[in-house]
Amino acid sequence: MEGLGWIIFAVFAAIVLFSCLKVVPQATEFVIERLGKYNKTWSAGLHFLVPIFDRIAKKVTLKEQVLDSPPQPVITKDNVTMQIDTVVYFKVFDAKLFTYGAVNPISALSNLTATTLRNIVGELELDDTLTSRDTINGKMTEILDSATDQWGIKVNRVELKNIIPPSEIQNAMEKQMKAERDRRETLLEAEGHKAAVITRAEGDKQAMILAAEGERDARIARAEGEAKAIFLAKKAEADGLAALKAAGVDAAVLELKKYEALVSLSNGTASKIIIPTDAVEMTKANVMFTETTGLGDATQEAPKPKKAKKADVCCE
Repeated sequence: MEGLGWIIFAVFAAIVLFSCLKVVPQATEFVIERLGKYNKTWSAGLHFLVPIFDRIAKKVTLKEQVLDSPPQPVITKDNVTMQIDTVVYFKVFDAKLFTYGAVNPISALSNLTATTLRNIVGELELDDTLTSRDTINGKMTEILDSATDQWGIKVNRVELKNIIPPSEIQNAMEKQMKAERDRRETLLEAEGHKAAVITRAEGDKQAMILAAEGERDARIARAEGEAKAIFLAKKAEADGLAALKAAGVDAAVLELKKYEALVSLSNGTASKIIIPTDAVEMTKANVMFTETTGLGDATQEAPKPKKAKKADVCCE
């Protein structure tokens, strides 16, 4: 019997011993109290809990947590009531402060988030609230992180999830947005029409400039052609005179050429013939010379009329 008692005692002692061995998971801390007073904080690993004297006061996770607050009414500076819900990302950095800093740290954080949001949005008007999400997020993160240090909580960031203004404000905003879109559409159409008119005018201008340049080039080409033709004609005439001079042509031949030119002029259809003065003087000199000397007179005398024969009376 005595041996059986020792066996039972040994089994009981082993059960108690094994029950006092505690394993703390990763990213978790246990707060240990001894006789109702804080003793130590266990980190991840194997630990021994002194029976009867020690107890686990709180198990605290060190992972980042999310506090999703429900939508709550917030009044802006211009007295517009809207519904805003927030999301807070936080983690516990001190298990002792988290255990003894507040009765319910999560609830305290939720209420602090609501009051901070009301204070910040109460200083902004409706339009500023809708367009200043980043500013509100930054201010709330700074305020909450500073206020929750005594609770062992580190606030990493705060996000405004939804901002829901009243229905009449939403209708007014939709009408304003529609009017703005209509204004932009009208402005774009006007700018497009203006650009089209300017482009068309530029095209007409370029066409007129090109037409004028073409007409100018055509006139220049015609003038150059006429000048070249006159130059070639004069050159041919000069070459002809030079050839006659080189051939030893005397003045009589030249005068004969002048007469031939006058004859060719008289055969035309012109009603008037202009004879150079030197040609007239020369003609007069030739006529006087011919009449004086009788030389060079190529005019045939008119035939003398024949006398009529008398009739022979006897023969009749």
